Amino acid sequence: MATAARLAPRTRRILGAPIAPTLLALAAPNVAVLVLQSGVSVLEAYFVGRLGPDALAGVALVFPLVMLMQTMSAGGMGGGVASAVARALGANRRDDADRLVLHAAIIAITMGALFTVAALMGGPSLYRVMGGVGGALDAAAGYSTAIFGGAVVIWMFNTLSAVVRGTGNMAVPAMTVVTCSVLLLGFSPSLIFGWGPFPRLGVAGAGVASVTVYALGAGVLLAFLFSGRSLVRPSLRAFRPERRLFAEILRVGAPAALNTVQTNLTVAILTGLVGGFGTYAVAGYGLGARLEYMQIPIVFGLGAALVTMVGTNVGAGQHARARRVAWIGAGLAALITETIGVAAALAPHAWMGLFTSEPAVMEAGAQYLRTVGPFYGFFGLGLALYFASQGAGRLLWPLLAGFSRLSLAAVGGTVVITLGAGLGTLFAVMAAAMVVFGGSLALAIRGGAWRRT
Repeated sequence: MATAARLAPRTRRILGAPIAPTLLALAAPNVAVLVLQSGVSVLEAYFVGRLGPDALAGVALVFPLVMLMQTMSAGGMGGGVASAVARALGANRRDDADRLVLHAAIIAITMGALFTVAALMGGPSLYRVMGGVGGALDAAAGYSTAIFGGAVVIWMFNTLSAVVRGTGNMAVPAMTVVTCSVLLLGFSPSLIFGWGPFPRLGVAGAGVASVTVYALGAGVLLAFLFSGRSLVRPSLRAFRPERRLFAEILRVGAPAALNTVQTNLTVAILTGLVGGFGTYAVAGYGLGARLEYMQIPIVFGLGAALVTMVGTNVGAGQHARARRVAWIGAGLAALITETIGVAAALAPHAWMGLFTSEPAVMEAGAQYLRTVGPFYGFFGLGLALYFASQGAGRLLWPLLAGFSRLSLAAVGGTVVITLGAGLGTLFAVMAAAMVVFGGSLALAIRGGAWRRT
């Protein structure tokens, strides 16, 4: 362990203060702000819902890819960035921590450009395969072009946020998200409906608004990092890319990014299978699954703190403490997500009624929530342990757990459709896949999956 006297006060607290209060103190700004962000996402879906079922279905088709980009940049590669910074600071390698910032920015620019090219070239064909037809396909194409056209700024915002969180500073990213969320509440409906001086862009306006506020947020975070007030202080002077530092990020970030691909591919495949039941079913499932996706930013609030605390303790050689941090965080995440899931299962129309009054759309979404909602706790458990595994630099079992969920959902869902079973049976397969994801990862870590750390 690095000499305590040479460590920053924030780092010393992570290494030595009581676990639960420290974890909650780190997570509280993230959880509060991400709940706000989830609320903004709900309002955005409400605005899109005013455009009709085709717009809702179009956004539902694109939503898995948007969440793939968000989770890969914030929780996947972003987790690799935060873990690398936290481990460097825990080991008192301050120079490495400083240099990691610009290496992370290079990765963000590269990945953002790849997402733009892939979405513009292959998006329309993919949405058609997923069941998009007519007005729903047109809405999907418009929304996709708008939001993926600015993929680089979204990647940059989430990467810079991860850098700051890796230092143990949760307040600056949290306040930046608050500011962006407030701005989005004004920009999004203005561009969707053409309020005031803004043009009426329809469903594409939601994408343009998101890209605009992410660009502003990235600028704020860059200014903070170069202001000298951050624990890490990047410098362009004599910067030289180093393979070793790229490897520090990618050895955690690359497998974590692959895990997010598996998670979102699962939803994309299931969206395609639901598409066989018609546009209303896709729209209903998309709104129901949006609540599932909202668990990701909520757990991410805890997960960001887990990455930092576990990574810092692993960097300092405190492996037993790192494991205790992981289990405390996982228990909290499971409790939160299970509470939300049970509430949604008991009153599904309260959620669906926020977005639509179309009976067929509401019934499809309610059926999903009644079937899958009671198992959200397993999803929260698995997500929290995935973030903790990022901090520990041990991603094999999260990958295997994610692959198990993907395989069960894809194979089981295909069998259900082939046999001509109903939508409820398909949703039951989704619930079983969620149990496999969280349960298998918990059993693996309990059995010693981190032992090599």
